[in-house]
Amino acid sequence: MKRLWLIIMLLAPLAVFAQQIVVSGSVTNDKTGEGLRQVSISAGRVSVVTNEDGAFSLKLDQLPTTITVSHIGYKTRKVALTEGKAENLKISLAPTTIQLREIVVTKANPRELVDIAIKKIPDNYSKVPELLQTFYRETAMKRKHYIYVAEGVEDMYKTPYTRNIGRDRVAIVKGRRLLSQKQGDTLGIKVLGGPVLPVQLDVVKNQEMLLNPEDLDAYDFAMGVPEYINDRLQYVVKISPRYPMPYALYNGTLYIDSERLAFTRIELDLDMSDKDKATRTMLVKKPIGVRFKPRELSCVVDYRYEDGVTRISYLRNIFRFNCDWKKRLFSTSFTATCEMVVTDSQSDSVLPITSRNSFDSRDAYYDKVEYFMDPEYWSKYNIIEPSESLDKAIKKLVATYRRN
Repeated sequence: MKRLWLIIMLLAPLAVFAQQIVVSGSVTNDKTGEGLRQVSISAGRVSVVTNEDGAFSLKLDQLPTTITVSHIGYKTRKVALTEGKAENLKISLAPTTIQLREIVVTKANPRELVDIAIKKIPDNYSKVPELLQTFYRETAMKRKHYIYVAEGVEDMYKTPYTRNIGRDRVAIVKGRRLLSQKQGDTLGIKVLGGPVLPVQLDVVKNQEMLLNPEDLDAYDFAMGVPEYINDRLQYVVKISPRYPMPYALYNGTLYIDSERLAFTRIELDLDMSDKDKATRTMLVKKPIGVRFKPRELSCVVDYRYEDGVTRISYLRNIFRFNCDWKKRLFSTSFTATCEMVVTDSQSDSVLPITSRNSFDSRDAYYDKVEYFMDPEYWSKYNIIEPSESLDKAIKKLVATYRRN
């Protein structure tokens, strides 16, 4: 069964650091002035991404001389920092242009290029166990209104990429949740997911999801226009369903580093042409009398090259569906979004997370974390800053909770 893991209510955690220095600001497109989301801001292995408005906050033990600001399709910038001038930075990125002389014209079959990248996974990705610190946020919206917010810090133990995900574990360090108190906002529908989502969505390591011969044989492959990520030229391979399988397939784009032949970014959209297959992929259970109508299941997984190793760095999942109830005239639209950023990593003397301390996908995250209240809850941690609209929604939900 090929399933993409996510959930309507969920969340995750991280490890504690004595972070004192804060580097903050916003990133915009230098042509349009618009804020850029999902831009990577890093200082060595410590990193965050910008929110929907292009804002970020990076917490560090000490002030670095520079930070690296990178985003797909834009020229990477090194921004120098000085004491007292590390907050409220205004950073603009210029779109990259592909020069004709830089485009490598190859007669290689794009499927062969993907196969080579798969064979090189043991060389390009971690050969030793690693402990990743991550921040995770999941939200659920009913129509255009937030009805659920959950977020947390988690430790994620990953075995070498020569092994499968069977022994990879996630442990909650700190987490909180906020649920609308309106009776009509409660939705008893469960989809796959949990803090283990980053383990399942590591497409490069979890090859059962896509990068296996049986699945790949069911796709057509085509070369796309080359792109830059972190100033490194990427081959772009487009995939689309070739023939039906018992489960839903994906339309996708694979970005492969032209020098190292490592997967750098994977974008997938579940094929919705067969609603029954899409529903089986997305839905676990629902109340009697509710009709579930899938609309979208998409994900982006980014990998970052650092210290000679490519590591998972960011993922984002969007899950849209409609529900209608018997005796109701109109259906209601729902959107669940989950986002994870790796904020730090450790490769030396890493110990596994024990089973009794790990979060199981069958656990209810809602029951494992506490309620939203403390405004300084994340003061010690690197997080994805809430967008302006999400921040307003959180304050509104907290106010409603207090009144009730």
